Amino acid sequence: MTDERLLDLYRLMRRIRAFEDAAEIASQGGVAAWGLAASSKPALVRGPLHLSTGQEAVAAGVCISLQKEDLLTSTHRGHGHTLAKGANSSRMMCELFGRATGYNKGKGGSMHIADFSVGMLGANGVVAAGIPIATGAAHALKIRRQPHIVACFFGDGAANRGPFLEGLNWAQVYRLPVLFVCEDNRISATTPTDTMTAGEGVSARARALAIPSLKVDGNDVEAVDQAAARLIAEVRGGGGPRFLHAVTYRFKGHVSVDPGTYRNPEEVAAAKLAGPLRLAAGKLIARGVSQAVIERIDSEAQAEIEHALQVAEAAPWPEASAAYEDILNTGAGIWQ
Repeated sequence: MTDERLLDLYRLMRRIRAFEDAAEIASQGGVAAWGLAASSKPALVRGPLHLSTGQEAVAAGVCISLQKEDLLTSTHRGHGHTLAKGANSSRMMCELFGRATGYNKGKGGSMHIADFSVGMLGANGVVAAGIPIATGAAHALKIRRQPHIVACFFGDGAANRGPFLEGLNWAQVYRLPVLFVCEDNRISATTPTDTMTAGEGVSARARALAIPSLKVDGNDVEAVDQAAARLIAEVRGGGGPRFLHAVTYRFKGHVSVDPGTYRNPEEVAAAKLAGPLRLAAGKLIARGVSQAVIERIDSEAQAEIEHALQVAEAAPWPEASAAYEDILNTGAGIWQ
């Protein structure tokens, strides 16, 4: 890997971290939940957020090898995937703030951001629901003879739900152009995943369906980049589905107002010391990149997100008359 590519990956990870740090603070005002007392500051983001802090290397390392026309589905921790696919940070922040200029006009919020212009089909509030969506999108690409692929992010908890088997089986039977990416942060909501997962694990389940798979250190952005680039090339070359199992660690609780007191503090502290940003910065320093260059990247990321916050705070609220726009009306019942 060249210094320039590692710098690009570090820059992307730093932007993701800055976005989520800012969004986390904006969601905590005025909230009394999960054992936290309400603060006097009103919340700028209404409701808790699902953060992916500590998992930035997976989003960056996979998406850097995707093309703009490639498609992507995400989880309910989708901020990093969405930024890495090329979405605009200010429009994303507007959506979190519920403003009319957000990606979903303020109606979708954190868990439903989509930007079709960069191939981002959407985050998803239902565990594992992105897997059959990605598989269907990949089937559509094949039927239309389009040369693009789909990247499908999901968490380790999703591997214990039915759509996992259904989606992977369908993709393999029809040799579809999809890269399945298990972002294994080792905890399903508040429960360690290894206490509720039978057998040899996620990769073994993909291999049981004859889907070639690779397992990597999901905190090492170089390792993720190299593995993802290889698998994406194989998918793009017509090889059918591939599976990437990236083992990482989520620093935060299940949601932004969850202090995660049920977790081992020593384990969390150790994970932060081995986190993807520290690891990548250490590699850059070892290659001779100056500390000043790294600090400039950090400052640029911070400035971008501070601008996004200002844009979101100044953005208009949706008009009340828009409440019934862009919704599905099945004809069954009318709200009064």
